[in-house]
Amino acid sequence: MKNYLQLFTILSLVCCSAVSSQEDSGITFHESHEEKKRSAPFSDVVEAGNLFFLAGQIGMDHTTRTMVAPGIKTETEQAIKNIQAVLEHHGLSLNNVVKCTVILSTMDDFSAFNEVYSKYFTKKPARTTFAASGLARNAKVEIDVIAVKN
Repeated sequence: MKNYLQLFTILSLVCCSAVSSQEDSGITFHESHEEKKRSAPFSDVVEAGNLFFLAGQIGMDHTTRTMVAPGIKTETEQAIKNIQAVLEHHGLSLNNVVKCTVILSTMDDFSAFNEVYSKYFTKKPARTTFAASGLARNAKVEIDVIAVKN
């Protein structure tokens, strides 16, 4: 019985230590600043130290929960405005962005996308761009970013 009690005590300490280390890991899964998005199965932002990983944004007007007028330029502009809103909620701006991942529905939109993108991302963060079919809500573009808080 004494051996079982010792084993139980050791296992309990190990489990508590593991849970404690996860809680103190410095990773925060932020709830969305938008009420209607709080039930989504993902976080808008995950903060790890001074890094902020934002979920992808599409050309949806979050006030109406509808897509903006279809087209690569209007959707890109709205996606970037959505990114700005999330960043601002966390005391950041587009100038804090160090990496972008861009998914286009077709590479035919690459030049038109760049026209809008380059107006906002003047610091020229690192970027990966590719095309994929079947973006959420039939979007023409989705953008996610990584930002650093100084």
